[in-house]
Amino acid sequence: MNRTASIKDVATHAGVAVGTVSNVLNYPDRVSDRTKERVLRSIDELGFVRNDAARQLRVGHSRTIGLIVLDVGNPFFTSVVRAAEDAAALQGSAVLLGDSGHNAGREANYIDLFQEQRVQGLLISPVGDVTERLDLLRERGVPTVLVDRLADESKFSSVAVDDDAGGYLAARHLLDTGRRRLAFVGGPRSIRQVADRLQGAQRAVKEEPDASLEVLDAEGQTVLAGRSVGDMLVERGRAELPGGIFCANDLLALGVMQSLTMTHTFRIPEDVALIGYDDIDFAVSAVVPLSSIRQPTQLLGRTAIELLSEEVESQNPVHRSVVFTPELVVRQSTAAPAAG
Repeated sequence: MNRTASIKDVATHAGVAVGTVSNVLNYPDRVSDRTKERVLRSIDELGFVRNDAARQLRVGHSRTIGLIVLDVGNPFFTSVVRAAEDAAALQGSAVLLGDSGHNAGREANYIDLFQEQRVQGLLISPVGDVTERLDLLRERGVPTVLVDRLADESKFSSVAVDDDAGGYLAARHLLDTGRRRLAFVGGPRSIRQVADRLQGAQRAVKEEPDASLEVLDAEGQTVLAGRSVGDMLVERGRAELPGGIFCANDLLALGVMQSLTMTHTFRIPEDVALIGYDDIDFAVSAVVPLSSIRQPTQLLGRTAIELLSEEVESQNPVHRSVVFTPELVVRQSTAAPAAG
């Protein structure tokens, strides 16, 4: 049976000390280019693979970063994860992904698992209030950055989008197109992002004395949950149909759109205007191109990695909260109704 090449084998083959090989692997700037080239050639010829588990025990952490999101099936989080992975790769790290599925128990299990894996840091879009658990994690040397959720800067760094402003933009747009009876579709409201978007929409509606906002709770944030709400609206009939609907994310909006239009009962935007949130790729290719509130997912992912790097590299990090402003993207689903 062939024996796996060791770091000592590499040193002998390259004619250098074991410490020189270690420096090439961990601190390449300390080694001359000529020596580094000789060592790397020996590594290739011998097929040496470093024992990362042993390295973790020496330095206390791995080159991996834990990332926990609420729903990896949501294209919004998929885009954030991809951006974070790209940014981590540039600094020689890899991302381990956990999907909490909006379940606090699963979230806790992932936090424990990543701690056992000695990740160098954790990025998390939390289900609820996990401050106590994250405080304990930090005491054990694992810095944490909140993603898509604002944090108390005295405790954690965070990166998020101003969802209150986004909710205001969505409702204000519907009002500006002449709609006065609005509905908000979202849930559960225990999710901070959903609550903030609703709050922003309510703020916009209060600016118009003749406007109203009905809140329609959805069982989740999926296309199927949106279809359930849409089916309920179809059953209520034309007289009870709101003039404009703001959905807490695009998946819900696409589900509502399917229910309202699949039986040709209602037309979008002639009978009802519809706007979503996130501006996922599917929004522009919907049967009726969907207006949406765009979130800078690439910036969210990259900034999360940058903030975590600051936490890892500093002995006494200064926690920062970065907040991005969302953008209104207008498409056919909210076109102004024809005069008369």
